[in-house]
Amino acid sequence: MALPIVYTLTSCPTCDDLRTDWQTKRIQYEERRVDTSQQWLNEALRYADTVPIVVRPDGAVEVGFDGEMG
Repeated sequence: MALPIVYTLTSCPTCDDLRTDWQTKRIQYEERRVDTSQQWLNEALRYADTVPIVVRPDGAVEVGFDGEMG
């Protein structure tokens, strides 16, 4: 089963909100913290220049969380 990929920053209040909400709802995902990997940063920049970025298994991309951006 493919999981959504979520590009985040280690210190990002909006990313923290997403992590907390999804953990509460038991939504599984693969987190890629762009401040820990140049490869993940390069991947994220193909979609947007702000986080969080959610890439769904069907290829749909969502930038931000709950109307906010990091």
